Amino acid sequence: MSEVERQLALIARGTVEIIQKKELEEKLAASIKERRPLRIKAGFDPTAPDLHLGHTVLIHKLKHFQDLGHEVIFLIGDFTGMIGDPTGVSETRKSLTKEEVRQNAKTYERQIFKILDPGRTTLDFNSRWMNAMTAEQLIHLSAHYSVARMLERDDFHKRYHDQKPISIHEFLYPLVQGYDSVALEADVELGGTDQKFNLLVGRDLQRVYGQPPQIVITMPLLEGTDGVRKMSKSLGNYIALEDRPGDMFGKVMSISDQLMLRYYELLTTEDLNAVKAMHPMEAKLALAHRMVATYHGAAAADEARAEFQQRFSQREFPVESAERKTLPAGPTPLVAVLAQAGLAPSKTEARRLIAQGGVEIDGEKVTDGDHVMAGEPGRDYRLKVGKKRFAVIRFEGKA
Repeated sequence: MSEVERQLALIARGTVEIIQKKELEEKLAASIKERRPLRIKAGFDPTAPDLHLGHTVLIHKLKHFQDLGHEVIFLIGDFTGMIGDPTGVSETRKSLTKEEVRQNAKTYERQIFKILDPGRTTLDFNSRWMNAMTAEQLIHLSAHYSVARMLERDDFHKRYHDQKPISIHEFLYPLVQGYDSVALEADVELGGTDQKFNLLVGRDLQRVYGQPPQIVITMPLLEGTDGVRKMSKSLGNYIALEDRPGDMFGKVMSISDQLMLRYYELLTTEDLNAVKAMHPMEAKLALAHRMVATYHGAAAADEARAEFQQRFSQREFPVESAERKTLPAGPTPLVAVLAQAGLAPSKTEARRLIAQGGVEIDGEKVTDGDHVMAGEPGRDYRLKVGKKRFAVIRFEGKA
């Protein structure tokens, strides 16, 4: 496998579309030959104070490029955030104030470096060039796109057809986002599938301004914990990066096995064949641990896993309704414990149940018919026999 093929394999992982793939191959080849990293851009409007895992799909793809040695630009759209992205909405968005945008941007800076290497990430703000743009320059920029082209966007077309208002400033949003690529001289821009029109505007404007057109890479919109709709705070199906460790762990564990594989593909670099070979519960535990460790640290992830498994075992073992038996303390053969506690009609039947894997002690399956329980004084042992018999055995007295 050539170096271009190696890089392309990681870059293409989880993508929906690469426009144009051949151009990307050429850019990668030139980058390798000239030892010049490509400039990779992804923009985020700080419209909310916190990020969730859905936002990190693009950040993880930036990390892929970063790991391949390319220059990553995390662009905070503080200027476009005050316009309000019209993508996917049926009415004009409420514009944010400068103070709201500034506060949200601070939160983003803290959160993104849980994934990206801060020493190799360029953090920029599009107000840097947009605030300096004159009215004459803005009119010149606007002259490069027609109303007819803008109405090709599905959301604008639908609102126009439904006779719902479209503000002039909303037409400026794709132009400003596109001009960001000109200002940054981007080689590649990443975005969600809902951003495709805006990303292509960037390609067009770069040509107008005499630059090589950027490669457009679209990523899927990550489904939320319901497995149906895209992750969104308003839909309540989101996993926030600043969720408590235990809450984050539990939310990841709640997703379906099918959705788990999608999370692995889009949020990790794990080998998917290796993941598929794992038991689904173990794979999901590993994913939940990885997510918590990324955003809260390994110690918090270990604690969250232990707490979850304790809660899970309590749900699997109904302590309140389980039978309770008291036996004399001291080492006791398991077959005798089962027979004395009435969990098996005889020692022979108890041995058969053990051999068939139908007996668990404190969540651990026992298959040795000669197993001897320690019978520690004052300790409770949880026994599960078959699928429906549960008992708490307490040993009392002197061992």
